[in-house]
Amino acid sequence: MTTISGHLDSVASAAAKSRLPAVVLSKRLQLTFLYSADFIVIAIALFIAVVTRGLLPFPGQPDTEQIMRTTGPLIAVAWLVMLRVFSADALRHLRAGVTEYKRVIMASSAMAATVGITCYLLKFDFPRAAFVLMFAFGTLGLLAARWSRRKVMGAIHSRGALTTPLLVAGDSGHVDAIAKVLRRESWLGYRVIGAITSDRVRYTPAGLPVLGALTNTVEVIEEHEASAVIFAEGSFASPAEFRRMAWQLEEHDIQMIVVPAITDTSAQRLEVRPVAGLPLVDVERPQALASLRWIKRTADAIGAALLLLAAAPVMALVALAIKLEDGGPVLFKQTRVGRKGELFECLKFRSMAMDAEERLAELQHLNEAAGPLFKMTDDPRITRVGRFIRRFSIDELPQFWNALVGDMSLVGPRPALPDEVARYDFDARRRLDARPGLTGLWQVSGRSDLSWEDSVRLDIYYVDNWSVVQDLMILAKTARAVLLPSGAY
Repeated sequence: MTTISGHLDSVASAAAKSRLPAVVLSKRLQLTFLYSADFIVIAIALFIAVVTRGLLPFPGQPDTEQIMRTTGPLIAVAWLVMLRVFSADALRHLRAGVTEYKRVIMASSAMAATVGITCYLLKFDFPRAAFVLMFAFGTLGLLAARWSRRKVMGAIHSRGALTTPLLVAGDSGHVDAIAKVLRRESWLGYRVIGAITSDRVRYTPAGLPVLGALTNTVEVIEEHEASAVIFAEGSFASPAEFRRMAWQLEEHDIQMIVVPAITDTSAQRLEVRPVAGLPLVDVERPQALASLRWIKRTADAIGAALLLLAAAPVMALVALAIKLEDGGPVLFKQTRVGRKGELFECLKFRSMAMDAEERLAELQHLNEAAGPLFKMTDDPRITRVGRFIRRFSIDELPQFWNALVGDMSLVGPRPALPDEVARYDFDARRRLDARPGLTGLWQVSGRSDLSWEDSVRLDIYYVDNWSVVQDLMILAKTARAVLLPSGAY
């Protein structure tokens, strides 16, 4: 890890000393990596297809080595061209990995279909084992290359190198909200240098310098050498103004980004339909009710039962350790609020002293969390065993039983205490429209390090945009969050 960090620091230092604009250098670096990686991955895939062809014993295989020597170079060139045709090298998708991965899969599938159809029409006997292995390993390798590029560039951006200087235009309040997100998500590579607003102020409420008015957007961009501009709400009074701004920026190499009024809505719920020249956005209804369907409940019951069986040895050892430490009860039962405000007994391994509830009042002034939550990094009520099992979230293993009987789900907003729910505002109560979960979106996005507002926003996003795929992704990320327990206390 130290070696990788050193290499990234070297790249960042070299970028800072370069005379080329950071945006140009970033594009060149990424395209060079992509083109080189694509060529190497496809070449390796062709080689693997020949070497490992015996793994798939299709009957009546022709001379694989001879055929691959003849057709391999042609397939490699055609595959590279197909990636370009499907814009799998478009850097604009760097910050939207799903789109980039989808284009790679589409290009590789189209290439496989082209080879298959061509061989069928020409009655050419292409080795089937090599065909399957070539496209299987090749597609996975191309996806891995793009994933690696995203991780490397994210690390470089986080160190302040190869960033894109950006202006944010719109009302001061909206400008500050966008700037806050971009500063927090520094891996995106956007460096906010100032605001453009019609408000007669020198600084926005958050202290961002106002560099000009909306009527002088192009002049401000040229003066400060910005490479991108984000237009937030309040930027345009009419569609005609937006159209004229697009015309003005057309002659400049400026990335134009528009933040719509629709926020915290997944792309899967949006569909753009041009009607009479108007780009209407059809928004599918929120998915809170869909999250209660039988498919999720069935998956919860089966998953919880299997996890209970797998975790039984660990749970037995933890129970013994807790009992030996102070002789108190092994399990801690706490009343929590479930779906639609229903109360249930949430189970956990006891990680605190037996008089923890009585000592809470004297520690309230040391609360480190915003909102109704209580969080304390060095809580004196936590036992020695409790500190260990909390660090790796082992204390929550008994909640598999809650998921099995239907009080909770494997994935969902965390169950809150009744007094916390009593202080919820209207938006926060939206969390109660889904079953609480053992893990959730905010747990894999920073856990206790997130602010109360960010935690609520992520939980509401999960409830409104629930999908099976999102649940699977959260479960996959949970293992990483547990093994690298930043923010768990």
